[in-house]
Amino acid sequence: MSRSARSRPAVLAALVLATATLSGCGLSIPTDPSGTLAAVEGGTLRAGVTPNGDFVEVSGDTPRGIEVDAISAFADALDAEVEWTVGSEEALVRELENGGLDLIAGGLTDQTPWTDKAGVTRPYAEATAKDGSTLKLVMLAPLGENAFLSRLETFLSERSTAGAL
Repeated sequence: MSRSARSRPAVLAALVLATATLSGCGLSIPTDPSGTLAAVEGGTLRAGVTPNGDFVEVSGDTPRGIEVDAISAFADALDAEVEWTVGSEEALVRELENGGLDLIAGGLTDQTPWTDKAGVTRPYAEATAKDGSTLKLVMLAPLGENAFLSRLETFLSERSTAGAL
């Protein structure tokens, strides 16, 4: 018997053992190391918004706008209440990094400079800038909270496909 033929059972046994070990861990992908999705479902969605035209308007107690409506609908889908924080992009990203926010919106585009500080959704809608260029809209979520980011992306994608955004 050749040497490679003798090592096949050992390789197969190692693969079976690794598969059994991983499946026994209850590992689910994607995951949220800080538990963002679990905390938001049935709880509170802490949303940071920055004023930006029709996307987010701030006057009075509750923000309004296209993205505010989308965030409210996302919270409803998760059976969550929304806690709004209004601020500049920089202040909101700092709060996101410190664990005080679950997402940020405000007419942010796929050209956002915050990619090293936050998880960025795939572009979910397009808008036309005043100069006629096309903007691809995104939202921000905490880095590494991939289950939450995935759920948000799926929701935004389904919403934009339905023409609701």
